[in-house]
Amino acid sequence: MMTSFNDRQFHALEKEMQIAEAGALLSEMYRNALLGEKVLSIHVFGIRYANEIKSMRPEEIAILAELPKSYGTEIRKGIKLAKYVRIKNPAG
Repeated sequence: MMTSFNDRQFHALEKEMQIAEAGALLSEMYRNALLGEKVLSIHVFGIRYANEIKSMRPEEIAILAELPKSYGTEIRKGIKLAKYVRIKNPAG
């Protein structure tokens, strides 16, 4: 079955919205992190949301969070750590 142009546009828009939401979440976590734990908050973001963001480009999430593109590497580290660690304090 052939997907119509409108369906493809909708799915692209839906994906963009998901990436934008990920960027907003990361931005909030980073801004609210304690001094000295800013980069750690990026790792925690990657761990906590690994399943939701694994198909997204980490560099794009970092840019949308208004962080340097290079922080995509830190997001990627969190995603990889997710299969080995658990968040102890999910509220933090």
